[in-house]
Amino acid sequence: MKLSTRGRYAVMAMADLARADRGRPVTLAEIAERQEISLSYLEQLFAKLRRGELVISVRGPGGGYCLARPAKDVRISDIILAVDEPIKATRCEAGSPKGCTAQGRCLTHDLWEELGRQIYVFLSSVSLADVIERRVLRAPAAVPASPAAPVQAAAGE
Repeated sequence: MKLSTRGRYAVMAMADLARADRGRPVTLAEIAERQEISLSYLEQLFAKLRRGELVISVRGPGGGYCLARPAKDVRISDIILAVDEPIKATRCEAGSPKGCTAQGRCLTHDLWEELGRQIYVFLSSVSLADVIERRVLRAPAAVPASPAAPVQAAAGE
């Protein structure tokens, strides 16, 4: 699965907004400069984020954007879905009779569909506060050895 620029930029901009939000609205120009994202692109993203009720716009002098709710209550999955970014790893269209290939569902369809679900579960478990407070990385889990991996003999055998 590859997350598009739209999804990545939306998360970057929201993290910037959450970090910069000190009780005053933050302008898109400020976010654009700090994150090196085009202002016109941010305007498009923030229109969707506003419709998704993730941000509030404040008009007039000193206007800009604020988070609609505390950063701890904003899930990364909410941001990605608000900008119309699908969280899936299959190339099938949901509900399409066509399937992955001309013959129907591919042999690995269930694998990729479950991967998409797991990615969604992970992104739903991470809040904007987790991102800006750098609490996303966890200790790496032990990866079981592949059964096809060669076993090395101990010295002296």
